[in-house]
Amino acid sequence: MAGMNPFRKGPKGGHGPAAGARSHQENAPVPTDPTALPTEPTGEAPQERGHGASLEALTGRGAAGRGGRVRAAIAVIADRIIDTAPRIPVRDLATLRAQFPGLTPEELADKLVAGACAATATVGAGVGAAAMLPVPPAMPAELAAEVTGVASVEIKLIAELHEVYGLRPAGNFRQRAMACLTAWTEERGIDVTKPASLNFALGGQMRRELRRQIMKRTLRNLPNLTPFMIGAAVGAFMNRRDTGKLAERIRKDLRAHQVPWDALPGSAPAAPPPHD
Repeated sequence: MAGMNPFRKGPKGGHGPAAGARSHQENAPVPTDPTALPTEPTGEAPQERGHGASLEALTGRGAAGRGGRVRAAIAVIADRIIDTAPRIPVRDLATLRAQFPGLTPEELADKLVAGACAATATVGAGVGAAAMLPVPPAMPAELAAEVTGVASVEIKLIAELHEVYGLRPAGNFRQRAMACLTAWTEERGIDVTKPASLNFALGGQMRRELRRQIMKRTLRNLPNLTPFMIGAAVGAFMNRRDTGKLAERIRKDLRAHQVPWDALPGSAPAAPPPHD
């Protein structure tokens, strides 16, 4: 007898529990948000979606951007110091002996170091005082000005210490300035007996070392930006201390190769001005 067969296969050809499960999936409501659909399992880690992933991506890009800006700023400061070094006025030995008559080399070197420490302390105090002003965008410029100013004072000190110890670098004024800049970068005295140690051209390797030195100085100077005049005291103290340490390292190297004044040609001091 013809009739309906309750066990007849469905339209998909399945029956039993599997057909029921398939039918349940087909009849389930489709979510309105496509991102709520289950992701297909893969062998890779699941990719993060939504607001958290966007924040993480933006933070990463921001960090990369800040790093690029810092490197660019350091490069600008390095170029400024390289341009400034040949223009720093340096007194020769005869001028120094005329200005400080009757002093031994060590006493004259002590005078120069004391003056340089006072100068860099003044620079640090000025930047620390400027940190009180409500102009945060100016702080990077203040740090750059401090590093450049301190470098100029210390490069001048290094050049004049070489004069005092009878170890003036070879070459013209610009070449001597680049040699002293190299000494400032490496924090050591110039060995004039080894011409290969003088990097007049300031090549790529030396420029990288210069940028590392500037970065180190910049990080050390960050406490100078502490407000309420604390930064002024901190900046003065730290710059005075760092300049003193640098001078001691330079002098230690120079003492090992010191040339006595009487062995230098034309090193006699100029006659002091007559007194009325």
